[in-house]
Amino acid sequence: MMDSPLSTHLAFTLGPVPISTTVLTTWGIMAALAAAAWAVTRRLTMRPGTAQACLELVVETIQGQIHDTMHTASTLFLPLIGTLFLFILAANWSSMVPGIEPPTAKIETDAALALIVFLSVVGFGIQARGLGGYLRSFAYPNLFLVPMNLLEQFTRTFALVVRLFGNVMSGVFIIAILLSLVGLLVPVPLMALELLTGAVQAYIFAVLAMVFISGAIEEKPSDAAQQQEDTAS
Repeated sequence: MMDSPLSTHLAFTLGPVPISTTVLTTWGIMAALAAAAWAVTRRLTMRPGTAQACLELVVETIQGQIHDTMHTASTLFLPLIGTLFLFILAANWSSMVPGIEPPTAKIETDAALALIVFLSVVGFGIQARGLGGYLRSFAYPNLFLVPMNLLEQFTRTFALVVRLFGNVMSGVFIIAILLSLVGLLVPVPLMALELLTGAVQAYIFAVLAMVFISGAIEEKPSDAAQQQEDTAS
C-alpha cells in the first residue's frame, strides 16, 4: 500500500530538529545544481565546449522567455526565474531515480516555492513602484475592488501550490501503481511522458511567476496620474 502524499518520512534528527526525506532530497538537488553550475562556469571560454554551450542555450532561452512574457529587461529577474525553473525541473525529474520521491510531490515543498513567488511579487512591486504605488494598485480600477484584489494575491498563490502538487503527485502515483501491477516494462512509455510533464510543469510555474511579477511592477493609470500630480506640485 502506498503512503499518503501528505505524509512525511523522518530521515534523521539534527539536534532537536527532525529532517524528513523530502528535505534531504531537496538539499541533494540543490547541492547537485550548485555543483553543476560551478563546474560549468569556473572556466568559461570564448569557444565553449558542449557543457558551456548547453548552459548558454538554457540561459538565453530563459532570458528570451522573460523578455517575451514581461516585456522588460531580463537581468533583474533571471536569477529568480532561472533558479525556480531549474530546481522544479530537477525535482520533478528526480522521480526517475529509483527510490527517490520528488520533493515537488510533497505539498510543503510546493507551498515553499509558491511563498517565494508571493514574496517576490511584493518585493519587486515595491521596488518598482514604491510602497505607496504598490498599495494603490490594489485600488485599481476602483476602491471597491480592494478586497477582491487582496484576495486574488492569496488565491493565485494557493493555485500555484495545488497545480504543481496535483500534477506531480498524480504522475508518481500512476507509475507506482503500474509498476506494482504489471512490472517494469509497460510503464516505460509513461515514464517518458512523466519527463515531459515534469518539464511542462516547471515551465508553467516559471511563466506564472513571471506573469504575477509583471502585474506587480506594471504601471497603472493611477500611478501615472499620481506622478503627474507630484510633478505639477
